Amino acid sequence: MRLIIFDVDGTLVDSQAIIHEAMCLTFSDFEVPPLPIEATRSIIGLTLNQAIARLLGREVDNEIDEMTARYKEHYLQLAKLPAMQSMLYEGINSVIEILNAQPETLLAIATGKSRRGLNTLIETHRFKDKFVAWRSADDCPSKPHPAMILECCDEAGCTPAQSVMVGDASFDMEMAITAGAGALGVSWGYQDIAALKSAGASKIVHSPAELPDAIDTFFDGKIL
Repeated sequence: MRLIIFDVDGTLVDSQAIIHEAMCLTFSDFEVPPLPIEATRSIIGLTLNQAIARLLGREVDNEIDEMTARYKEHYLQLAKLPAMQSMLYEGINSVIEILNAQPETLLAIATGKSRRGLNTLIETHRFKDKFVAWRSADDCPSKPHPAMILECCDEAGCTPAQSVMVGDASFDMEMAITAGAGALGVSWGYQDIAALKSAGASKIVHSPAELPDAIDTFFDGKIL
């Protein structure tokens, strides 16, 4: 048995537009100068309060908690707009179908999204019956803490050594290494290849179509 754990933002879905706009609106409300999108991209994947704190270069405090709440309000309003929808990357749905059809393969999700956001994703894309476990920012400490992976493994009945984390961010790779799981990076997300490799990615794939073979290679012992 093997467990494939997917990040969401930047790996399964392209959500940078809504995240960046919600962050800019939030910062404006608190009289913080606007952010370049590169700054927003660098923190996608972290739990929201940790992401805002990192952007501001300080620890989580009461004001950051207020900003986190305001961000959620903006996000909910923006999510009603067609231009702000988070869409699956081309080819992702096919990959999920291929992996889900393999008797030896189980699928899970580890994301910095809120539980509400994750539930919406699962419902929108009809993922409920395809993933055996999922953890959100409301369930575990922020990446790169290994709790998300370890809890997914426990729920799926797999060990970290039987698992691989698929993600686009250094936080995903660091989380995988700390948990004792495989670390597989994707280049179509929000961080560059050098950051993924530096964080411990054993392989980088450049399109969703490459994922099934790359995953097979992990478990064939050609990389790990």
